[in-house]
Amino acid sequence: MNSVAAASSIFLAGPTAVGKSAVALAIAEQLGGEVISVDSMQVYRGLDIGTAKPNAAERQRVPHHLIDVAELTEAFDAAKFVELATRAQAEVRGRGRVPIYCGGTGLYFKAFLEGLGVAPPSDDKLRADLEAAPLTDLLRELEQRDPVTFARIDRQNPRRVIRAVEVIRLTGKPFSEQRAEWNSASLRPPLTPFFFCLARPAPALHARINARVDEMFARGLVAETQRLLELGLAQNKTAMQAIGYRQVVEFLRGERSLPETMELVKARTRQYAKRQGTWFRNHAAAHWIDWAAGAAAVAVAEEIVARVAGPGQK
Repeated sequence: MNSVAAASSIFLAGPTAVGKSAVALAIAEQLGGEVISVDSMQVYRGLDIGTAKPNAAERQRVPHHLIDVAELTEAFDAAKFVELATRAQAEVRGRGRVPIYCGGTGLYFKAFLEGLGVAPPSDDKLRADLEAAPLTDLLRELEQRDPVTFARIDRQNPRRVIRAVEVIRLTGKPFSEQRAEWNSASLRPPLTPFFFCLARPAPALHARINARVDEMFARGLVAETQRLLELGLAQNKTAMQAIGYRQVVEFLRGERSLPETMELVKARTRQYAKRQGTWFRNHAAAHWIDWAAGAAAVAVAEEIVARVAGPGQK
């Protein structure tokens, strides 16, 4: 194993459906590594089809971490991710292997590499009041009190809007100012990361997204969602934001037809992929890898390994 790779962690990010998981597997096999998932939804047991979790064969090929580490009844956030990821990294390195962080949750990457932002804990009464308020009212308040966050936030994600307004009310300060105050977390190990982001042309990425959504429904996403509802999916506000499950729940409630639901999931996933790409370009000091048409995941992995191992990585 190359000495540079052995001493480092590799970080692999990018939009959903770009092919990160296949490349991470290939890198792990080439360098003797293990994958640490950086996905806010794959942490939940049962959210399998809709989150495109690595299957049993892939996990047998290469050990994976931070998958299926939380029940649907549990809360999971960036602080918990940092704690578990730090522990997993130590275990992987203790075996003389390379930690390969792979996923699309930008906040988790940022929290791990730069430390956790200082923000007040949730207030139960205030949170209940905000959850009962119309989303339009919360967005109006957010626009008035913190136009920076209003311009950036996913306005279709009630959980994030509620948290931003909650922090503003608790502190009297704009949420955007507090999110900028990243401090050095005690759990964060000193790292000089190799951070790579994968990109494909929009038409190719959209085709992959559409095909993936079709496959998810063919594999039983509706039945999986029905089972998860029995286990408390609807009560987990974080998990209910997962694209696919949220729309299937609405379908099960009779809000739209199955074909309409599938098209909506495709549209929401394309929108999410665009936001992910924008986030990583704005927030991550990444080496971007443009995935050439027809290139295999192994070839992309080889390019990344060459950059990690060679003296002239870009």
